[in-house]
Amino acid sequence: MLKAVLFDLDGTILNTNELIIASFLHTLEGETPRVYTREDIIRNFGRTLVDQMREYTGLQNVERYIAKYREFNIERHDELIMDFPHVGEVLEKLHRAGLRLGVVTSKIRKTSLMGLERFGLTPYLDAIITVEDVTEPKPHGEGILKAAAILGVKPEETLMVGDSQYDILAAKHAGTRVAGVAWTAKGEDYLSGLGPDYMIRDMRELLEICGVKSGGAD
Repeated sequence: MLKAVLFDLDGTILNTNELIIASFLHTLEGETPRVYTREDIIRNFGRTLVDQMREYTGLQNVERYIAKYREFNIERHDELIMDFPHVGEVLEKLHRAGLRLGVVTSKIRKTSLMGLERFGLTPYLDAIITVEDVTEPKPHGEGILKAAAILGVKPEETLMVGDSQYDILAAKHAGTRVAGVAWTAKGEDYLSGLGPDYMIRDMRELLEICGVKSGGAD
């Protein structure tokens, strides 16, 4: 029986795809010999900002690039971020039905909270684990296990929901069930091929998976 649902943030419950792509392209423009494309950025969705910036620049010390990225990302945040259909509705119903909810993300806390508060999602969340709260980010299972411990549930009572291979692998490493989202920028076929327990095409499908009646609390 599921007692908790954990969500990835970017590309799963918040549509930050365009914000992330624009932030990287702005940061890297004129900085690297290679001109990076949208497809290059999408390929790395789900990795930490540090890891991605090191790959793109070929450097280990990427603090200057990260500062440039975050300045642009915060400045354009509310303009470029969007929500996904039915996210708030589903989180509210899961919360009201007594499930424990949390977020496990590779973002820093400041921008995580900016997005969650933008769409009024924080009241439904009992745990928010960011990249600043773990030693080993996804695809390691540390963040998921830490969230489950905060929520007081066992891994086998927990469902992780995400849009990238890093979410799928982290859930498997942590011993939880995992649902991929078909609206992933990486493509539904790609994510399905990683063997998630569920593949959802509409956020409302989580209600049935969790045994919650769509009409309200159960």
